[in-house]
Amino acid sequence: MTTVYRTEVKRRIFSKARILSVVGAVGLFVMMLFPTGVSFAEELHPDVRVKDLVNVEGVRPNQLIGMGLVVGLQGTGDKGDLALRMMQNMARQFGVAVDTKAIKSKNAAVVTVTCELPAFARPGQTVDVGVSAMGDAKSLQGGVLLQTPLQAADGKVYAVAQGPLLVGGFAAGGQGAQVTKNITTTGRVAGGAIVERDVPMAFAEGGRITLLLRNPDFTTAQRVAEALNRQYGNIAAPVDATRVAVVVPPAFGTNPTQFLAEVEGLRIRPDTVARVVVNERSGTVVMGGDVRIGSVAVAHGNLTVRVQERQDVSQPQPFSRGETTVTTQTDVSVQEQPGQLLTLPAATSVNDLVESMNGVGASPRDIIAILQAIQQAGALHGELVVM
Repeated sequence: MTTVYRTEVKRRIFSKARILSVVGAVGLFVMMLFPTGVSFAEELHPDVRVKDLVNVEGVRPNQLIGMGLVVGLQGTGDKGDLALRMMQNMARQFGVAVDTKAIKSKNAAVVTVTCELPAFARPGQTVDVGVSAMGDAKSLQGGVLLQTPLQAADGKVYAVAQGPLLVGGFAAGGQGAQVTKNITTTGRVAGGAIVERDVPMAFAEGGRITLLLRNPDFTTAQRVAEALNRQYGNIAAPVDATRVAVVVPPAFGTNPTQFLAEVEGLRIRPDTVARVVVNERSGTVVMGGDVRIGSVAVAHGNLTVRVQERQDVSQPQPFSRGETTVTTQTDVSVQEQPGQLLTLPAATSVNDLVESMNGVGASPRDIIAILQAIQQAGALHGELVVM
């Protein structure tokens, strides 16, 4: 039996060749998108529509939730009393008095029903709903959701859901074996909720509109305001890193929707914070193009401790009245790979950093530890986000 201990940060997810291939593919993709002569800033931050950067204050979806009953299951429903009581209450609504002790069916399950009511949804429109088992039901496959009112945070009913479930998996088997694919205790009802009440959306009160940046940034907010002012005159001003206040021009006073449609088509070059996002659980490292590394030296090496055990049998001499015993022999060996010292000059780009790390054979888990150490040394000029 052999046990190996390694001084590693995380599992090796990607090989050196795979990292190089990804970097090469990204480089080829950038060359295809940005021909020779395009500035470095344009490569990092291309022009995008205002529509893809902002939301309009006051225009938002609303979450709805309800508790319902799914029937028609093939013995995979709830075993608890909650489903029995809900079936009893439903029977009473139809004038049938039933004792819970007389209900022995496992073909029903109590579920939570959720959906997102889109902005400007009008009564009569339909939206999709998600259905999830609340109790100990094994599967919702083949079930039908009975009429379920969906409430918002204010306690009012805004939609009613009903219909057959679509489950993205299956479960089959018997007493000896069972096969399950994906999750069978959740499903969806396509277009299963009918909107019964709309939510007023006031987005141009007093002839003013507020644009909300999805990624707050002072520079981007200023550029959005400048683009609007160039197109329509002095009508916009950034309030902070998230909000841009806009006055609806007099020509669009009676039709702010047309004004917003034109604003969404304007193109600007957004700016972002230099950021490195590290997911230690999966070993994923994503570095923005603005990230720079100061002058720093990095040493990289691995330490491997190997413990190997073997069983030996000690046999006594004939007629010695001894006993046969089993002994355990343990061999411990330590192997430390030679450390490699890497010097990174100031203003190193992301490509230079990745190529240098690959040059010393560093995997993503090693790069995570190296980036954290570089930040502690004060040489990482960007924000390090660890997930």
